Amino acid sequence: MMTALVPLPVVMPLLGAALTLMLARRPNAQRVVSLTVLGAGLLVAAALLVLTSLHGPLVVEVGGWTAPLGIVLVADKFAALMLVVSAAVTLAVLVYSIGQGLADGDEETPLSVYHPTYLVLTAGVTTAFLSGDLFNLYVGFEILLVSSYVLLTLGGTENRIRAGTTYVVVSLLSSIIFLTAIGLVYAATGTLNLAQLAGRLDVLPENLRLMLQGMLLLAFGVKAAIFPLSAWLPDSYPTAPAPVTAVFAGLLTKVGVYAIIRTETLLFPGGRTGGLLLAAALLTMLVGILGAIAQSDIKRLLSFTLVSHIGYMLFGVGLTTVLGLAAAIFYVVHHILIQTTLFLAVGLVERHGGSTVLDRLGGLARVSPLLGVLFLVPALNLAGIPPFSGFLGKTGLLQAGAAQGHPMAWALVAGGLLTSLLTLYAVARVWNLAFWRAPRAEREGGDGGDGGGRSSVVTLPSLMVTSTAALVVLGVGLTAVAGPLFDLSGAIAGDLLDRVPYVRAVFPGGAP
Repeated sequence: MMTALVPLPVVMPLLGAALTLMLARRPNAQRVVSLTVLGAGLLVAAALLVLTSLHGPLVVEVGGWTAPLGIVLVADKFAALMLVVSAAVTLAVLVYSIGQGLADGDEETPLSVYHPTYLVLTAGVTTAFLSGDLFNLYVGFEILLVSSYVLLTLGGTENRIRAGTTYVVVSLLSSIIFLTAIGLVYAATGTLNLAQLAGRLDVLPENLRLMLQGMLLLAFGVKAAIFPLSAWLPDSYPTAPAPVTAVFAGLLTKVGVYAIIRTETLLFPGGRTGGLLLAAALLTMLVGILGAIAQSDIKRLLSFTLVSHIGYMLFGVGLTTVLGLAAAIFYVVHHILIQTTLFLAVGLVERHGGSTVLDRLGGLARVSPLLGVLFLVPALNLAGIPPFSGFLGKTGLLQAGAAQGHPMAWALVAGGLLTSLLTLYAVARVWNLAFWRAPRAEREGGDGGDGGGRSSVVTLPSLMVTSTAALVVLGVGLTAVAGPLFDLSGAIAGDLLDRVPYVRAVFPGGAP
């Protein structure tokens, strides 16, 4: 009976997407359906996290076809945790986008395709998290690609079409690499079931194994925006509407990170590519943050910090220890919440100031103290200021690196500290220029006003503010539950590196 919950995070958004598409002429009904589906998804995800913590992985054989012949959906603690965080984020972003649409008068001429596409995107994310075989993981990524392209190009402006084209070309390239790797894996092992691959890949010749591992890492590295495969991201994300940018920044790259963690621990244990992952982590951290401090637009700056902080997650994965992997999982949860919150806050900045270019902003903390708080708290969290969860996650990663003690680990410790300091510099610069200094009109000798030349009295839509504030509270709340969350992350890391609980859940009698 417990396993009946496992398919729901995939099935409910798909059914909701179909229903909202039929309700294209009734925007209020679309909103109700979308909110209901995502709210129910959050409850189901929370229930799955409790059940998997108590009873271990839950497996559903789709259509009654037994593994490895049929598709299996597997909910373990790791997948359930990712489902909970993604459900909370997608629900908050949906509320934000509804508030934005109501404030802009979109209820008169709404984009009827938004809600169906958003729900399909959610289904793609959950499919990737629950997939028990490589091909179904590929399907999840393709669902993400199709729906994200539609969301990225909403409005049809020249900049969005151009950015969307770049995004699609890069995504298709990574998908071709992924599909090629799937074909080679099947040719070498005769299966795509992850639990069965865990045993069959172990007996392959070392060179063949490394080649397959490298191709999968390359495909997932593009999707996770790991340097040098990350150049597409800062040009693609900032052009989208604020809610779309927020959910992309918070979730989509983490699906790639999830795929790396899952395949590296389950299919390719032993840390054979640990050195490569650590080198990529260091370069991703440093190149990303150096790109961030060179930006004059807040959206692009945050896009580069997004790339940079993927390096922290890769750092933990590359260490191939329980402590390192646990810290990486903790940091994934932290970063999904904080990065999404920051992009929502920047959407409010753009609405209030009329721009996200720093030279055009100023005085926002004076005219809207609440907006200042909504930006400052997650910004400090991202920079890793104590006692926020960013500090705790980075501390765990640095401790794991120091425990390893080899030169590359120490280089990552130093790189992590430098990246954290430069992140603080980047967000402090945004705060100083956009929030703290005098408004633009005053600096140019005018009679006041806000940074964008608008009236200083700007009312921010309540739903947009409420959803952003809710994520700020959740981000701060991670500090309060850091102990239990670290314990859960440690248990997840132990199960991932052990592999036995996952394989036995899918094949109770042993993998064929």
